[in-house]
Amino acid sequence: MPAATPGTPSLLRAMNDRAALELLLTHGPLSRTRIGHLTGLSKPTASQLLARLEAAGLVVATGTDGGRPGPNAQLYTLNARAAHVGGLDVTPEGVVAAVADLSGTVVGCFELPYAEGAEAVAQVTAALDGAVAAAGLHRDDLHRIVIATPGAFDPQTGRLRYASHLPGWHSPTLLDELAAALPVPVEYENDVNLAAIAEQRLGAARGHEDFVLLWNEEGLGAALVLGGRLHRGWTGGAGEVGFLPVPGHPLVRQVTRVNSGGYQELAGAQVLPRLAREHGVEVPAETGTETGTGTETGTAAPGPQVAAAVALLRRAAAEPEGPHLDFLRSYATVLATGLASLVAVLDPELVVLSGAAISAGGDPLRTLLRDELAELAPSRPRLVAGEVHERPVLRGALESALAAAREEVFDTSR
Repeated sequence: MPAATPGTPSLLRAMNDRAALELLLTHGPLSRTRIGHLTGLSKPTASQLLARLEAAGLVVATGTDGGRPGPNAQLYTLNARAAHVGGLDVTPEGVVAAVADLSGTVVGCFELPYAEGAEAVAQVTAALDGAVAAAGLHRDDLHRIVIATPGAFDPQTGRLRYASHLPGWHSPTLLDELAAALPVPVEYENDVNLAAIAEQRLGAARGHEDFVLLWNEEGLGAALVLGGRLHRGWTGGAGEVGFLPVPGHPLVRQVTRVNSGGYQELAGAQVLPRLAREHGVEVPAETGTETGTGTETGTAAPGPQVAAAVALLRRAAAEPEGPHLDFLRSYATVLATGLASLVAVLDPELVVLSGAAISAGGDPLRTLLRDELAELAPSRPRLVAGEVHERPVLRGALESALAAAREEVFDTSR
């Protein structure tokens, strides 16, 4: 049909339809009267709107509004099965895939451990098919897919950068191969960026237009949200702060070869056993030694270095005194050293602290980090803990896919 023009009845209907769908998404089941009240529409217009959306398969009648004087009112709800999306979190440990319906409810999930020599396309399709099957769907039932990876695909070359530790994902033809294997639009996004999207939509950054998310798990990374939008940079590398040269650690040269940098070597999860030992905190022998790590991974099942760091931080946060307090203070100092550079350049309203190797430090670490940052940075953003705790990268991938799917499905002027 021809595109609607401003002021035409078809455009006004589409705007009202979208408003009603957004209300049902936000509030859950609503009556015709309540939708009319919230949108400012008359009862006849609200009735026509609901009839139109029900015929289009976007809303369904669901029970009645009992417990009030007079006849019970029919309730309507968003038809969550009107569209489904897929999200995948790719890490060196494997691929986790999930499927969500239009309401955002996860209806299928599947985890595929990394297999030596496995090809990227085969891993993605196998994990996705497992999640789709768990949801009782087929692959072509999905409206959109978002794939999270460490690093970023260079928009000029199409090659994955900043993630040399991700085996099988560096072919120059990979994106074309994935597009050929998957039947729906596919988007690719940095994993830490997607953790920030999850916090912006569902967590600690709701209502904030300018914030930084600092992530520490298998690697240090950051996501930058400016004016409400992700800032990705020219090659997609904005936020790869693990490569940042910082005071207190020798310069790391040829960072793309070693896949690490000064901030990673100063404050990454792998240094926490050493910091703990330096302050007299007992470190189990199986913790191991420091080794280089990659940057920015969002795995839901951290490797042994992260698990060791989490155990040390939780123990220190539970008893933040003596050697434990000294250990936390030392970690706060090295974290603040790199974070101060971000704050000085970006002047964000908010800093969200996320990733297992920060979150495990709890309130004691966050308080110490706030104090250190106040000494090192010219402005004082509010520091808050991330609120999306279960697979934040995967949740962000689903939220990103849902935003695009809802934009398409809710546009009834098409």
